[in-house]
Parts: sequence; C-alpha cells; structure tokens
Amino acid sequence: MGFVAGIPTALIAGLWFGKRISKKIFIAAPEEIEEENHPELPPIAQTLLIIGLPIVLILLNTIIAAGTFGITNPMVLNIIALIGHPFSALIIANLLAWYFFGLRKGFTKDQLLKISTKSLAPAGTIILLTGAGGVFKQVLTDTGAGELLATSLSNAGVSILAFAFISAAIVRIVQGSSTVAMITAAGLVSPLLASTSLNSIELACMVIAIASGASIFSHVNDSGFWLVGQYLGITEKQTFRSWTVMTTILA
Repeated sequence: MGFVAGIPTALIAGLWFGKRISKKIFIAAPEEIEEENHPELPPIAQTLLIIGLPIVLILLNTIIAAGTFGITNPMVLNIIALIGHPFSALIIANLLAWYFFGLRKGFTKDQLLKISTKSLAPAGTIILLTGAGGVFKQVLTDTGAGELLATSLSNAGVSILAFAFISAAIVRIVQGSSTVAMITAAGLVSPLLASTSLNSIELACMVIAIASGASIFSHVNDSGFWLVGQYLGITEKQTFRSWTVMTTILA
C-alpha cells in the first residue's frame, strides 16, 4: 500500500510539480568556490566519519540501554549513556570538526568563533518557532481540543479513514509539527479502532492516511518551512509557492 500511494505521489508532487514551479521561481546557484582561495578540502571519509559519529553514539546508547548485549557493568553503562546522549554526541562531533577542519587547516580561534556564530543565525528562527509550536501543542492537549475535534467529526458521521486524515491535517495546519500531528491523530483514532475489525490492508491505509494528513500545508509554524527557505535562500513568498504547495499536493 505504501508503494501504491507513494509512487504516483512522488511522480506528481515531485517530478511534475517540481518541473512546473521551477519555471516560475528562479534561484541563482551559489558562486563557484575558488579552490585556490581556500584551504585544501578534507577527505570525504573523514567528513563522513565526523558526520556519522553522533548517530553511531546515539544508536549505541539506545541499543546498550535496551540490554541487547547484556552489559551490566554500571561504569560502562554510565560512560555509554554520557557519550551517547544527543547533546554529548553532537558536542563531540563539533569538537572533532573544529580540530580537523579548523585548527589543522590553519584557521585561527577567532575565525572558528566567527564561523560558529554565523552558523547559529539561521537556526535561531527555527528554534524559536519550534519552541512556540511545542507550547501551542501543549495548550491544545491541556484544553482537550483534540478530544473535542474527535467527538465533532465522529458525530458528523465521517468515516474512520477520512477522520484519520482530517484530524491529522487539522493538527498539522494549526500546530505545525508533522510528528505531533501524527501522534495526536493516532491517539484520536486508536479508541475508534477498538470497535472495528480492520484487515491488514485497511490498517495500512489508516497509517498512510494519518501520515498524509500530517504532511499537508507546511507553513510558517512549521520548522521545515523555515529550513527550506533559509538553506535555499528564497523568500517566504517563494517558499509558500513551492514548498507549501508541494506538501499539500503530497498530502
């Protein structure tokens, strides 16, 4: 069912819409890097190692904490828990990047400070909006708005499949986070499934309906909206015309 829904979606929302919108929005490519004006680029293996290190450490911590390898030594468990925490793992990767890509390449401490400070600028807006979205999500939860939504749609006679899509879409548009929308919609749909007997294909469609609704209309309260705009260097209007429309077609 994933392939049945996903392949035509990728063709329409990706290739077809991408080809059409690219004719209406022009984004200049970054200026070519003059290799002679920059230090020698690091080996690709070293780059991938530093990027992948925090992922490996976090996964290692998760696997060890689950008791997969049967390690019971408290000191070993504490050390793995420390280095495998997301904050610690990312700090370790940053320290290695500063050393191998900075100090060993001839950058001064002042230059590294300037680069690090500049890298935080685009993340500020994203962190602020994500935090505000989390606060709004908690308001919806504490006020019982989700339960009210479920009751209203159920009383309106909406089918359970449409209810799954609509509830996820409403939470997504109002709150912004697709993850929160999926979790909320799943929580709303779960009690309704207890009184029905769905087969495996129908359950797969239910999962796809929730995920589809949670992908709709990414706009200013979604951190993904700002990530796309910031990294591609496009305006909010261009992001609406491309990214927001694409996520709506996707849903």
